[in-house]
Amino acid sequence: MAIEIHWICDDSSLAEHCLQWRKLPFVAVDTEFMRVDTFYPIAGLIQVGDGVRAFLIDPLRISNWQPLAELLEDTQVIKVLHACSEDLEVLSRLTGSLPAPLFDTQLAAGYLNLGFSMGYSRLVQEVLGIDLPKGETRSDWLQRPLSETQVSYAAEDAVHLAELYERLRPQLSDDKNAWVLEDGAELVAQLRRETDPYELYREAKLAWKLSRAQLAVLRELCAWREREARARDLPRNRIVRENALWPMARTQPDSLSALAKIEDMHPRTIRQDGEFLLGLIKQAASLPADQWPPAVPEPLPIEAAALLKQLRAIGQAEGERQNIAPELMLRKKTLELLLKSGYPNGPYQLPESLRGWRRERMGQALLDCLAGAGEQP
Repeated sequence: MAIEIHWICDDSSLAEHCLQWRKLPFVAVDTEFMRVDTFYPIAGLIQVGDGVRAFLIDPLRISNWQPLAELLEDTQVIKVLHACSEDLEVLSRLTGSLPAPLFDTQLAAGYLNLGFSMGYSRLVQEVLGIDLPKGETRSDWLQRPLSETQVSYAAEDAVHLAELYERLRPQLSDDKNAWVLEDGAELVAQLRRETDPYELYREAKLAWKLSRAQLAVLRELCAWREREARARDLPRNRIVRENALWPMARTQPDSLSALAKIEDMHPRTIRQDGEFLLGLIKQAASLPADQWPPAVPEPLPIEAAALLKQLRAIGQAEGERQNIAPELMLRKKTLELLLKSGYPNGPYQLPESLRGWRRERMGQALLDCLAGAGEQP
């Protein structure tokens, strides 16, 4: 069956359609974008589905995004997306707004135990019995005109995403639907939480092996790389490659030739920013001890694996009780943070990342498990 496609290529048409969409209980939203040589995604197309038709918004011809921002923020209209972390970046960049409430069909599939982290095509096949054509995800969405295949692919996405919602939503209990929306709100909150560039060093590979004085250098290097990537709109690795950060902080080169010997140091980086980096390293290395960052905790020892397994089992058991994909229950990173808060002898503290219904239903069981493990001889 041919899909009814409507193009939206000017501000007044967008405003008019957004008013209509705000009268609906839900809209499906998808984006196509390019992100090859940039830090930020570049929108190539925004698709909206109302359950019957596909609307294709050309972002290269729209200048006033306020009506779409108001639709995204309209709490009476559920916004349906799939595996949407990058879509959220695109929408935030264009409109300055993020969708609320947000219903992610990938999360819904997990809550219905259809599978964890299911790709869109696979979910459409599983739920709707439709085989989607492959092949346009990597095409050039900034070219004009878009090919017929691209247009058809984009329109199908919008229509089938709406159909997925109509099929999945009635299968969810009220509790599970609330949890899907809660997880959607958390995805939005994560994007809103601007990471402080000065905290990024804590996530750097092997940071725990550095002294506090060396961490002071790593902190400056990581913060500078993040700020420059955003300012120049370039991928982080085009500023300084990830694997060059740690050796720079450890060896603290003081000449361009020493910098060139750093493993994975790109000649372009030395050419463009070498002198600046040397100055930055020297300045950070001269900081007094009271300005050094705290040490980064070591990774959990291998002996902690058994305890980690016991904690994961709590999530798996709750997942079985609720018939939810077990991977959706307790994230490994959250459990590791919990263990690191007091390993090996406690007391332990639930990490901030364990929120909402997971904290309510499993928080105390996790703490009890750790207390029990501590009491064992």
